[in-house]
Amino acid sequence: MTMKPLKPIPDWEDHEKPTLPGGASMPWHPPHRRAAYALIAILVALTGGLGNALISANLPLITGQMGLQATEASWLVAAYLMVNVSANLLVFKFRQEYGLLLFAEIGLGVYAALAVLHLFVGSLATTLLVRAGSGFAGAACTTLGVLYMLQALPRKYVGQMLVVGMSLSMLATPVAWLISSGLLDRGEWQNLYLFEAGLALCAFAAVVLLKLPPGIQIKAFERTDFLTFALLAPGLALIVVVLNQGFLRWWFDTPWLGWALAGAVVLLATGLCIEQQRRNPLLQVRWLLGPTMLRFIVGAFLIRFLTNEQNYGMVTMMRTLGMGPDQMAPLFGVILCGVLVGITISALTFGPKALIPQLLASIILLGSAAFLDQHRTSMDRPMDFALSQFLAAVGSGMFMGPLMLIGIQQALARGLDHIVSFVVILSLTQNFASLTGSALLGSYQLHREHVYSTGLVSHVNAADPQVAQRLQQQQQSYSRLITDPVQLKAQGNAALAATAKREANVRAFNDVFALSGWIAIGFLSWLLLEVMSRDPRVKQFLRPRKAATSSNRGSP
Repeated sequence: MTMKPLKPIPDWEDHEKPTLPGGASMPWHPPHRRAAYALIAILVALTGGLGNALISANLPLITGQMGLQATEASWLVAAYLMVNVSANLLVFKFRQEYGLLLFAEIGLGVYAALAVLHLFVGSLATTLLVRAGSGFAGAACTTLGVLYMLQALPRKYVGQMLVVGMSLSMLATPVAWLISSGLLDRGEWQNLYLFEAGLALCAFAAVVLLKLPPGIQIKAFERTDFLTFALLAPGLALIVVVLNQGFLRWWFDTPWLGWALAGAVVLLATGLCIEQQRRNPLLQVRWLLGPTMLRFIVGAFLIRFLTNEQNYGMVTMMRTLGMGPDQMAPLFGVILCGVLVGITISALTFGPKALIPQLLASIILLGSAAFLDQHRTSMDRPMDFALSQFLAAVGSGMFMGPLMLIGIQQALARGLDHIVSFVVILSLTQNFASLTGSALLGSYQLHREHVYSTGLVSHVNAADPQVAQRLQQQQQSYSRLITDPVQLKAQGNAALAATAKREANVRAFNDVFALSGWIAIGFLSWLLLEVMSRDPRVKQFLRPRKAATSSNRGSP
Protein backbone atom coordinates (compact mmCIF):
# COMPACT_ATOMS: atom_id res chain seq x y z
CA MET A 1 0.00 0.00 0.00
CA THR A 2 1.44 3.39 -1.06
CA MET A 3 1.46 5.94 1.75
CA LYS A 4 0.89 9.50 0.52
CA PRO A 5 1.71 12.27 3.05
CA LEU A 6 -1.17 14.67 3.76
CA LYS A 7 1.23 17.54 4.50
CA PRO A 8 4.60 18.54 3.02
CA ILE A 9 7.45 16.63 4.66
CA PRO A 10 10.16 18.89 6.17
CA ASP A 11 13.72 18.56 4.96
CA TRP A 12 14.84 16.30 7.83
CA GLU A 13 18.30 14.84 8.15
CA ASP A 14 18.50 11.05 8.32
CA HIS A 15 18.82 10.94 12.12
CA GLU A 16 15.76 13.21 12.51
CA LYS A 17 13.25 11.27 10.42
CA PRO A 18 10.41 9.53 12.29
CA THR A 19 10.53 5.76 12.14
CA LEU A 20 6.84 5.40 11.31
CA PRO A 21 3.99 7.65 10.18
CA GLY A 22 2.24 8.88 13.30
CA GLY A 23 5.49 9.01 15.25
CA ALA A 24 7.50 12.12 16.08
CA SER A 25 10.65 13.29 14.38
CA MET A 26 13.79 13.37 16.49
CA PRO A 27 15.59 16.72 16.10
CA TRP A 28 18.39 17.93 18.36
CA HIS A 29 17.26 19.23 21.79
CA PRO A 30 19.22 21.08 24.48
CA PRO A 31 19.67 19.18 27.77
CA HIS A 32 16.99 21.14 29.68
CA ARG A 33 14.37 20.35 27.02
CA ARG A 34 15.32 16.67 27.01
CA ALA A 35 14.83 16.60 30.79
CA ALA A 36 11.43 18.24 30.35
CA TYR A 37 10.43 15.61 27.77
CA ALA A 38 11.44 12.85 30.23
CA LEU A 39 9.41 14.38 33.08
CA ILE A 40 6.35 14.79 30.86
CA ALA A 41 6.72 11.17 29.73
CA ILE A 42 6.56 10.04 33.37
CA LEU A 43 3.61 12.38 34.11
CA VAL A 44 1.61 11.25 31.08
CA ALA A 45 2.32 7.54 31.61
CA LEU A 46 1.23 7.76 35.25
CA THR A 47 -1.88 9.70 34.27
CA GLY A 48 -3.00 6.89 31.98
CA GLY A 49 -2.91 4.19 34.65
CA LEU A 50 -2.95 5.86 38.04
CA GLY A 51 -6.67 6.65 38.09
CA ASN A 52 -7.68 3.04 37.55
CA ALA A 53 -4.98 1.86 39.98
CA LEU A 54 -6.38 4.17 42.68
CA ILE A 55 -9.86 2.75 42.17
CA SER A 56 -8.59 -0.85 42.31
CA ALA A 57 -6.51 -0.20 45.44
CA ASN A 58 -9.42 1.44 47.29
CA LEU A 59 -12.35 -0.49 45.81
CA PRO A 60 -13.62 -1.87 49.16
CA LEU A 61 -13.63 1.65 50.65
CA ILE A 62 -15.34 3.19 47.61
CA THR A 63 -17.92 0.39 47.64
CA GLY A 64 -18.87 1.20 51.23
CA GLN A 65 -18.81 4.99 50.94
CA MET A 66 -20.90 5.02 47.74
CA GLY A 67 -23.31 2.41 49.08
CA LEU A 68 -22.68 -0.03 46.21
CA GLN A 69 -23.00 -3.78 46.00
CA ALA A 70 -19.84 -5.76 45.19
CA THR A 71 -21.20 -6.57 41.72
CA GLU A 72 -21.92 -2.87 41.09
CA ALA A 73 -18.47 -1.78 42.26
CA SER A 74 -16.78 -4.30 39.97
CA TRP A 75 -18.24 -2.41 36.99
CA LEU A 76 -15.87 0.45 37.83
CA VAL A 77 -12.94 -1.74 36.81
CA ALA A 78 -14.85 -3.29 33.90
CA ALA A 79 -15.75 0.12 32.42
CA TYR A 80 -12.07 1.04 32.20
CA LEU A 81 -11.08 -2.21 30.51
CA MET A 82 -14.09 -2.31 28.15
CA VAL A 83 -12.83 0.88 26.49
CA ASN A 84 -9.11 0.35 26.94
CA VAL A 85 -8.93 -3.08 25.24
CA SER A 86 -10.50 -1.77 22.03
CA ALA A 87 -9.11 1.78 21.94
CA ASN A 88 -5.89 0.72 20.19
CA LEU A 89 -7.95 -0.53 17.24
CA LEU A 90 -8.30 3.07 16.09
CA VAL A 91 -5.90 5.32 18.01
CA PHE A 92 -2.82 4.21 16.05
CA LYS A 93 -4.38 5.13 12.72
CA PHE A 94 -5.92 8.26 14.25
CA ARG A 95 -2.54 9.75 15.12
CA GLN A 96 -1.19 8.66 11.72
CA GLU A 97 -3.87 10.67 9.92
CA TYR A 98 -4.71 13.55 12.26
CA GLY A 99 -1.44 14.09 14.06
CA LEU A 100 -0.04 13.74 17.54
CA LEU A 101 -1.30 16.98 19.06
CA LEU A 102 -4.98 16.34 18.32
CA PHE A 103 -4.51 12.76 19.49
CA ALA A 104 -3.13 13.98 22.84
CA GLU A 105 -5.66 16.77 23.33
CA ILE A 106 -8.68 14.54 22.74
CA GLY A 107 -7.43 11.69 24.92
CA LEU A 108 -6.44 13.82 27.92
CA GLY A 109 -9.10 16.49 27.39
CA VAL A 110 -12.03 14.07 27.47
CA TYR A 111 -10.58 12.31 30.52
CA ALA A 112 -10.06 15.57 32.44
CA ALA A 113 -13.52 16.88 31.54
CA LEU A 114 -15.24 13.69 32.74
CA ALA A 115 -13.24 13.66 35.97
CA VAL A 116 -14.19 17.28 36.74
CA LEU A 117 -17.84 16.59 35.86
CA HIS A 118 -17.90 13.66 38.25
CA LEU A 119 -16.84 15.90 41.15
CA PHE A 120 -20.08 17.85 40.75
CA VAL A 121 -22.46 14.98 39.96
CA GLY A 122 -21.01 12.01 41.82
CA SER A 123 -23.47 9.35 40.68
CA LEU A 124 -22.71 5.77 39.67
CA ALA A 125 -23.43 6.66 36.03
CA THR A 126 -20.84 9.46 35.96
CA THR A 127 -18.40 7.25 37.83
CA LEU A 128 -18.66 4.69 35.04
CA LEU A 129 -18.23 7.45 32.43
CA VAL A 130 -15.05 8.62 34.16
CA ARG A 131 -13.70 5.09 34.18
CA ALA A 132 -14.54 4.68 30.48
CA GLY A 133 -12.80 8.00 29.72
CA SER A 134 -9.87 6.80 31.78
CA GLY A 135 -9.70 3.67 29.63
CA PHE A 136 -9.45 5.69 26.42
CA ALA A 137 -6.94 8.07 28.00
CA GLY A 138 -4.93 5.08 29.21
CA ALA A 139 -4.47 3.85 25.63
CA ALA A 140 -3.53 7.36 24.49
CA CYS A 141 -1.20 8.02 27.43
CA THR A 142 0.77 4.80 27.02
CA THR A 143 1.69 5.83 23.49
CA LEU A 144 2.35 9.45 24.48
CA GLY A 145 4.61 8.34 27.31
CA VAL A 146 6.73 6.34 24.86
CA LEU A 147 6.86 9.15 22.29
CA TYR A 148 7.89 11.74 24.88
CA MET A 149 10.51 9.46 26.39
CA LEU A 150 12.07 8.92 22.96
CA GLN A 151 12.87 12.66 22.91
CA ALA A 152 14.78 12.47 26.21
CA LEU A 153 18.04 11.16 24.68
CA PRO A 154 19.68 11.18 21.23
CA ARG A 155 18.56 8.69 18.61
CA LYS A 156 21.37 6.20 19.33
CA TYR A 157 19.63 5.47 22.66
CA VAL A 158 16.22 4.90 21.08
CA GLY A 159 16.11 1.23 22.16
CA GLN A 160 16.76 2.04 25.81
CA MET A 161 14.20 4.86 25.79
CA LEU A 162 11.64 2.60 24.13
CA VAL A 163 12.07 0.06 26.93
CA VAL A 164 11.73 2.74 29.61
CA GLY A 165 8.73 4.39 27.94
CA MET A 166 6.82 1.12 27.56
CA SER A 167 7.54 0.11 31.17
CA LEU A 168 6.49 3.37 32.84
CA SER A 169 2.87 2.21 33.13
CA MET A 170 4.10 -0.48 35.57
CA LEU A 171 4.69 2.27 38.14
CA ALA A 172 1.01 3.21 38.44
CA THR A 173 -0.08 0.43 40.83
CA PRO A 174 2.65 0.80 43.49
CA VAL A 175 2.35 4.61 43.36
CA ALA A 176 -1.43 4.33 43.84
CA TRP A 177 -1.00 2.22 46.99
CA LEU A 178 1.64 4.62 48.33
CA ILE A 179 -0.47 7.77 48.00
CA SER A 180 -3.93 6.32 48.78
CA SER A 181 -3.75 6.75 52.55
CA GLY A 182 -2.63 10.38 52.18
CA LEU A 183 -5.49 11.16 49.82
CA LEU A 184 -8.16 9.55 52.01
CA ASP A 185 -7.07 10.42 55.55
CA ARG A 186 -8.95 13.74 55.50
CA GLY A 187 -11.85 13.00 53.22
CA GLU A 188 -13.88 10.45 51.32
CA TRP A 189 -13.63 8.92 47.86
CA GLN A 190 -14.11 12.34 46.20
CA ASN A 191 -10.46 13.10 47.00
CA LEU A 192 -9.40 10.32 44.64
CA TYR A 193 -11.33 11.89 41.77
CA LEU A 194 -10.11 15.38 42.67
CA PHE A 195 -6.54 14.11 42.42
CA GLU A 196 -7.35 12.24 39.21
CA ALA A 197 -8.87 15.35 37.62
CA GLY A 198 -5.91 17.49 38.66
CA LEU A 199 -3.44 14.95 37.27
CA ALA A 200 -5.28 14.80 33.94
CA LEU A 201 -5.35 18.61 33.69
CA CYS A 202 -1.62 18.84 34.48
CA ALA A 203 -0.82 16.25 31.80
CA PHE A 204 -3.08 18.06 29.32
CA ALA A 205 -1.30 21.35 30.01
CA ALA A 206 2.13 19.72 29.75
CA VAL A 207 1.58 18.18 26.31
CA VAL A 208 0.15 21.46 25.00
CA LEU A 209 3.00 23.60 26.37
CA LEU A 210 5.80 21.28 25.24
CA LYS A 211 4.64 19.71 22.02
CA LEU A 212 6.21 16.72 20.36
CA PRO A 213 8.16 17.46 17.18
CA PRO A 214 6.05 17.06 14.04
CA GLY A 215 5.81 13.75 12.26
CA ILE A 216 4.44 12.40 8.98
CA GLN A 217 0.67 12.38 8.47
CA ILE A 218 -0.80 9.97 5.95
CA LYS A 219 -4.25 8.89 4.84
CA ALA A 220 -4.79 5.92 7.12
CA PHE A 221 -8.52 5.34 7.67
CA GLU A 222 -10.85 3.42 5.39
CA ARG A 223 -14.60 3.14 5.77
CA THR A 224 -14.41 -0.56 6.53
CA ASP A 225 -12.18 0.20 9.52
CA PHE A 226 -15.18 1.63 11.34
CA LEU A 227 -17.31 -1.42 10.49
CA THR A 228 -14.60 -3.65 11.91
CA PHE A 229 -14.38 -1.50 15.03
CA ALA A 230 -18.18 -1.57 15.43
CA LEU A 231 -18.02 -5.37 15.52
CA LEU A 232 -14.80 -6.03 17.45
CA ALA A 233 -15.16 -3.35 20.15
CA PRO A 234 -18.49 -4.63 21.60
CA GLY A 235 -17.26 -8.22 21.21
CA LEU A 236 -14.15 -7.49 23.27
CA ALA A 237 -16.23 -5.52 25.78
CA LEU A 238 -18.56 -8.50 26.28
CA ILE A 239 -15.60 -10.77 27.04
CA VAL A 240 -14.41 -8.22 29.62
CA VAL A 241 -17.87 -8.29 31.21
CA VAL A 242 -17.90 -12.09 31.38
CA LEU A 243 -14.44 -12.27 32.98
CA ASN A 244 -15.20 -9.40 35.35
CA GLN A 245 -18.60 -10.60 36.52
CA GLY A 246 -18.17 -14.38 36.22
CA PHE A 247 -16.40 -14.84 39.55
CA LEU A 248 -18.74 -12.56 41.52
CA ARG A 249 -21.99 -13.92 40.07
CA TRP A 250 -20.44 -17.37 39.56
CA TRP A 251 -19.92 -18.79 36.13
CA PHE A 252 -22.72 -21.35 35.94
CA ASP A 253 -25.36 -19.54 38.02
CA THR A 254 -25.94 -16.52 35.75
CA PRO A 255 -27.48 -17.34 32.35
CA TRP A 256 -26.85 -13.91 30.81
CA LEU A 257 -23.09 -14.48 31.09
CA GLY A 258 -23.46 -17.34 28.62
CA TRP A 259 -25.47 -15.18 26.23
CA ALA A 260 -22.86 -12.42 26.52
CA LEU A 261 -20.09 -14.88 25.69
CA ALA A 262 -22.03 -16.24 22.71
CA GLY A 263 -22.63 -12.70 21.45
CA ALA A 264 -18.92 -11.94 21.79
CA VAL A 265 -18.00 -14.99 19.71
CA VAL A 266 -20.42 -14.00 16.94
CA LEU A 267 -19.24 -10.37 16.84
CA LEU A 268 -15.54 -11.23 16.91
CA ALA A 269 -15.86 -14.00 14.31
CA THR A 270 -17.81 -11.69 11.96
CA GLY A 271 -15.29 -8.88 12.38
CA LEU A 272 -12.29 -11.15 11.76
CA CYS A 273 -13.93 -12.72 8.69
CA ILE A 274 -14.43 -9.24 7.21
CA GLU A 275 -10.82 -8.35 7.96
CA GLN A 276 -9.54 -11.51 6.30
CA GLN A 277 -11.22 -10.55 3.02
CA ARG A 278 -9.97 -6.93 2.90
CA ARG A 279 -7.15 -5.71 0.67
CA ASN A 280 -5.87 -3.28 3.35
CA PRO A 281 -7.12 -4.76 6.62
CA LEU A 282 -7.02 -3.10 10.00
CA LEU A 283 -5.86 -6.43 11.45
CA GLN A 284 -3.63 -8.88 9.62
CA VAL A 285 -5.64 -11.97 10.58
CA ARG A 286 -3.59 -14.52 8.64
CA TRP A 287 -0.36 -13.24 10.19
CA LEU A 288 -1.84 -13.21 13.69
CA LEU A 289 -3.05 -16.79 13.29
CA GLY A 290 0.30 -18.01 12.00
CA PRO A 291 2.47 -20.24 14.21
CA THR A 292 5.04 -17.52 14.97
CA MET A 293 2.52 -14.97 16.20
CA LEU A 294 0.45 -17.59 18.02
CA ARG A 295 3.54 -18.50 20.03
CA PHE A 296 4.14 -14.82 20.73
CA ILE A 297 0.52 -14.32 21.83
CA VAL A 298 0.63 -17.31 24.18
CA GLY A 299 3.97 -16.18 25.63
CA ALA A 300 2.84 -12.56 26.11
CA PHE A 301 -0.36 -13.79 27.77
CA LEU A 302 1.40 -16.18 30.14
CA ILE A 303 4.09 -13.79 31.35
CA ARG A 304 1.45 -11.19 32.17
CA PHE A 305 -0.67 -13.90 33.80
CA LEU A 306 2.20 -14.65 36.20
CA THR A 307 2.13 -11.11 37.57
CA ASN A 308 -1.27 -11.90 39.13
CA GLU A 309 0.58 -13.69 41.93
CA GLN A 310 1.26 -10.17 43.16
CA ASN A 311 -1.66 -8.17 41.74
CA TYR A 312 -4.33 -10.63 42.85
CA GLY A 313 -2.82 -13.25 45.20
CA MET A 314 -0.80 -11.19 47.66
CA VAL A 315 -3.13 -8.17 47.66
CA THR A 316 -6.33 -10.18 48.13
CA MET A 317 -4.78 -12.33 50.85
CA MET A 318 -3.73 -9.24 52.80
CA ARG A 319 -7.20 -7.75 52.38
CA THR A 320 -8.70 -10.99 53.68
CA LEU A 321 -6.51 -10.64 56.77
CA GLY A 322 -7.74 -7.07 57.30
CA MET A 323 -4.86 -5.09 55.78
CA GLY A 324 -5.63 -1.81 54.02
CA PRO A 325 -3.62 0.87 52.16
CA ASP A 326 -2.11 2.19 55.42
CA GLN A 327 -0.58 -1.17 56.29
CA MET A 328 0.29 -2.02 52.66
CA ALA A 329 2.11 1.23 51.81
CA PRO A 330 5.59 0.16 53.06
CA LEU A 331 5.41 -3.06 51.04
CA PHE A 332 4.45 -1.18 47.91
CA GLY A 333 7.40 1.12 48.50
CA VAL A 334 9.56 -2.01 48.18
CA ILE A 335 7.57 -3.07 45.09
CA LEU A 336 8.10 0.36 43.49
CA CYS A 337 11.84 0.02 44.03
CA GLY A 338 11.72 -3.46 42.49
CA VAL A 339 9.91 -2.23 39.37
CA LEU A 340 12.45 0.58 38.95
CA VAL A 341 15.31 -1.91 39.30
CA GLY A 342 13.71 -4.17 36.70
CA ILE A 343 13.22 -1.30 34.22
CA THR A 344 16.80 -0.12 34.79
CA ILE A 345 18.27 -3.60 34.21
CA SER A 346 16.17 -4.06 31.08
CA ALA A 347 17.25 -0.69 29.65
CA LEU A 348 20.94 -1.01 30.52
CA THR A 349 21.25 -4.52 29.08
CA PHE A 350 19.22 -3.66 25.99
CA GLY A 351 20.27 -5.43 22.81
CA PRO A 352 19.13 -8.15 20.39
CA LYS A 353 21.07 -10.83 22.29
CA ALA A 354 19.60 -9.76 25.64
CA LEU A 355 15.90 -10.05 24.75
CA ILE A 356 15.44 -13.77 25.41
CA PRO A 357 17.68 -13.80 28.55
CA GLN A 358 15.65 -10.92 29.96
CA LEU A 359 12.39 -12.81 29.40
CA LEU A 360 13.87 -15.96 30.96
CA ALA A 361 15.10 -13.98 33.98
CA SER A 362 11.68 -12.34 34.35
CA ILE A 363 9.90 -15.73 34.37
CA ILE A 364 12.39 -17.13 36.89
CA LEU A 365 11.89 -14.14 39.21
CA LEU A 366 8.10 -14.33 39.01
CA GLY A 367 8.12 -18.09 39.60
CA SER A 368 10.57 -17.78 42.52
CA ALA A 369 8.33 -15.19 44.17
CA ALA A 370 5.34 -17.52 43.87
CA PHE A 371 7.18 -20.46 45.47
CA LEU A 372 8.51 -18.26 48.28
CA ASP A 373 4.91 -17.36 49.14
CA GLN A 374 3.38 -20.84 49.12
CA HIS A 375 3.74 -21.42 52.88
CA ARG A 376 2.10 -18.29 54.29
CA THR A 377 0.14 -18.21 57.57
CA SER A 378 -2.53 -15.96 59.02
CA MET A 379 0.17 -14.36 61.20
CA ASP A 380 2.01 -12.96 58.16
CA ARG A 381 1.85 -9.21 57.58
CA PRO A 382 2.66 -7.14 54.46
CA MET A 383 6.39 -6.70 55.11
CA ASP A 384 6.76 -10.47 55.45
CA PHE A 385 6.25 -10.49 51.66
CA ALA A 386 9.03 -7.96 51.06
CA LEU A 387 11.59 -10.33 49.52
CA SER A 388 9.21 -12.30 47.33
CA GLN A 389 7.36 -9.23 46.09
CA PHE A 390 10.60 -7.38 45.37
CA LEU A 391 11.64 -10.29 43.14
CA ALA A 392 8.21 -10.30 41.46
CA ALA A 393 8.43 -6.53 40.93
CA VAL A 394 11.87 -6.80 39.31
CA GLY A 395 10.49 -9.48 36.99
CA SER A 396 7.44 -7.34 36.17
CA GLY A 397 9.65 -4.38 35.33
CA MET A 398 11.87 -6.42 33.01
CA PHE A 399 9.55 -8.19 30.62
CA MET A 400 7.60 -5.44 28.85
CA GLY A 401 10.56 -3.98 26.94
CA PRO A 402 11.87 -7.20 25.38
CA LEU A 403 8.34 -8.46 24.75
CA MET A 404 7.47 -5.34 22.79
CA LEU A 405 10.74 -5.27 20.84
CA ILE A 406 10.39 -8.92 19.79
CA GLY A 407 6.88 -8.20 18.50
CA ILE A 408 7.96 -5.05 16.66
CA GLN A 409 10.76 -6.96 14.93
CA GLN A 410 8.29 -9.58 13.72
CA ALA A 411 5.82 -6.91 12.53
CA LEU A 412 8.40 -4.80 10.69
CA ALA A 413 9.71 -7.90 8.95
CA ARG A 414 6.27 -8.23 7.31
CA GLY A 415 5.72 -4.51 6.58
CA LEU A 416 4.60 -1.28 8.21
CA ASP A 417 0.93 -2.22 7.81
CA HIS A 418 1.44 -5.00 10.39
CA ILE A 419 2.32 -2.57 13.19
CA VAL A 420 -1.34 -1.81 13.96
CA SER A 421 -2.04 -5.53 14.37
CA PHE A 422 0.90 -5.91 16.72
CA VAL A 423 -0.08 -2.90 18.88
CA VAL A 424 -3.63 -4.21 19.18
CA ILE A 425 -2.60 -7.78 20.01
CA LEU A 426 -0.04 -6.66 22.61
CA SER A 427 -2.67 -4.53 24.34
CA LEU A 428 -5.20 -7.38 24.25
CA THR A 429 -2.83 -9.98 25.67
CA GLN A 430 -1.80 -7.73 28.56
CA ASN A 431 -5.32 -6.63 29.49
CA PHE A 432 -6.96 -10.02 29.12
CA ALA A 433 -4.12 -11.84 30.88
CA SER A 434 -4.55 -9.56 33.90
CA LEU A 435 -8.33 -9.94 33.89
CA THR A 436 -8.27 -13.68 33.20
CA GLY A 437 -5.67 -14.20 35.90
CA SER A 438 -7.81 -12.51 38.53
CA ALA A 439 -10.92 -14.42 37.43
CA LEU A 440 -9.32 -17.88 37.22
CA LEU A 441 -7.11 -17.58 40.29
CA GLY A 442 -10.04 -16.15 42.23
CA SER A 443 -12.22 -19.09 41.22
CA TYR A 444 -9.48 -21.56 42.12
CA GLN A 445 -8.94 -19.88 45.49
CA LEU A 446 -12.66 -20.00 46.27
CA HIS A 447 -12.83 -23.69 45.35
CA ARG A 448 -9.84 -24.55 47.55
CA GLU A 449 -11.24 -22.44 50.40
CA HIS A 450 -14.46 -24.45 50.33
CA VAL A 451 -12.48 -27.69 50.40
CA TYR A 452 -10.38 -26.57 53.37
CA SER A 453 -13.38 -25.09 55.21
CA THR A 454 -15.24 -28.37 54.92
CA GLY A 455 -12.24 -30.27 56.21
CA LEU A 456 -11.65 -27.91 59.16
CA VAL A 457 -15.30 -27.75 60.21
CA SER A 458 -15.64 -31.53 60.05
CA HIS A 459 -12.89 -31.81 62.68
CA VAL A 460 -14.44 -29.24 65.05
CA ASN A 461 -15.99 -31.27 67.86
CA ALA A 462 -17.19 -29.51 71.00
CA ALA A 463 -16.25 -32.63 73.02
CA ASP A 464 -12.59 -32.21 72.03
CA PRO A 465 -10.74 -30.56 74.95
CA GLN A 466 -8.80 -28.21 72.66
CA VAL A 467 -11.96 -27.12 70.83
CA ALA A 468 -13.79 -26.67 74.13
CA GLN A 469 -10.93 -24.55 75.48
CA ARG A 470 -10.92 -22.40 72.33
CA LEU A 471 -14.69 -21.90 72.55
CA GLN A 472 -14.35 -20.88 76.18
CA GLN A 473 -11.67 -18.34 75.26
CA GLN A 474 -13.87 -16.90 72.53
CA GLN A 475 -16.81 -16.61 74.94
CA GLN A 476 -14.69 -14.91 77.59
CA SER A 477 -13.65 -12.22 75.12
CA TYR A 478 -17.32 -11.28 74.67
CA SER A 479 -18.46 -11.81 78.28
CA ARG A 480 -18.20 -8.09 79.12
CA LEU A 481 -20.52 -7.20 76.26
CA ILE A 482 -23.01 -10.11 76.27
CA THR A 483 -24.70 -11.38 79.43
CA ASP A 484 -27.17 -13.85 77.89
CA PRO A 485 -25.45 -17.30 78.04
CA VAL A 486 -27.20 -18.51 74.86
CA GLN A 487 -26.11 -15.48 72.85
CA LEU A 488 -22.64 -15.70 74.37
CA LYS A 489 -22.28 -19.31 73.25
CA ALA A 490 -23.58 -18.48 69.77
CA GLN A 491 -21.12 -15.61 69.48
CA GLY A 492 -18.25 -17.85 70.54
CA ASN A 493 -19.23 -20.45 67.94
CA ALA A 494 -19.45 -17.75 65.26
CA ALA A 495 -16.00 -16.42 66.17
CA LEU A 496 -14.51 -19.91 65.97
CA ALA A 497 -16.18 -20.46 62.58
CA ALA A 498 -14.72 -17.14 61.35
CA THR A 499 -11.28 -18.25 62.50
CA ALA A 500 -11.67 -21.55 60.63
CA LYS A 501 -12.73 -19.67 57.49
CA ARG A 502 -9.74 -17.34 57.76
CA GLU A 503 -7.34 -20.28 58.03
CA ALA A 504 -9.04 -22.00 55.09
CA ASN A 505 -8.59 -18.83 53.02
CA VAL A 506 -4.88 -18.67 53.87
CA ARG A 507 -4.38 -22.29 52.83
CA ALA A 508 -6.27 -21.62 49.60
CA PHE A 509 -4.05 -18.65 48.80
CA ASN A 510 -1.01 -20.86 49.37
CA ASP A 511 -2.41 -23.16 46.71
CA VAL A 512 -2.81 -20.15 44.39
CA PHE A 513 0.84 -19.22 44.91
CA ALA A 514 1.94 -22.80 44.26
CA LEU A 515 -0.16 -22.96 41.09
CA SER A 516 1.45 -19.74 39.82
CA GLY A 517 4.88 -21.18 40.50
CA TRP A 518 4.18 -24.37 38.56
CA ILE A 519 2.77 -22.38 35.64
CA ALA A 520 6.03 -20.40 35.65
CA ILE A 521 8.03 -23.66 35.53
CA GLY A 522 5.95 -24.95 32.62
CA PHE A 523 6.29 -21.65 30.75
CA LEU A 524 10.04 -21.53 31.39
CA SER A 525 10.47 -25.09 30.12
CA TRP A 526 8.50 -24.34 26.96
CA LEU A 527 10.50 -21.17 26.26
CA LEU A 528 13.80 -22.98 26.79
CA LEU A 529 12.74 -25.69 24.34
CA GLU A 530 11.78 -23.01 21.81
CA VAL A 531 15.15 -21.31 22.18
CA MET A 532 17.08 -24.56 21.93
CA SER A 533 15.16 -25.72 18.87
CA ARG A 534 16.14 -22.51 17.06
CA ASP A 535 19.79 -22.56 18.13
CA PRO A 536 21.97 -23.62 15.13
CA ARG A 537 24.50 -25.19 17.49
CA VAL A 538 21.82 -27.49 18.90
CA LYS A 539 20.67 -28.39 15.39
CA GLN A 540 24.25 -29.14 14.37
CA PHE A 541 24.69 -31.31 17.45
CA LEU A 542 21.52 -33.28 16.74
CA ARG A 543 22.18 -33.89 13.02
CA PRO A 544 25.08 -36.36 13.47
CA ARG A 545 23.09 -38.28 16.07
CA LYS A 546 20.11 -38.56 13.72
CA ALA A 547 22.37 -39.60 10.85
CA ALA A 548 24.09 -42.20 13.02
CA THR A 549 20.75 -43.54 14.19
CA SER A 550 19.39 -43.85 10.66
CA SER A 551 22.59 -45.57 9.43
CA ASN A 552 22.49 -48.04 12.30
CA ARG A 553 18.89 -48.88 11.48
CA GLY A 554 19.83 -49.48 7.84
CA SER A 555 22.81 -51.71 8.64
CA PRO A 556 22.23 -55.50 8.85
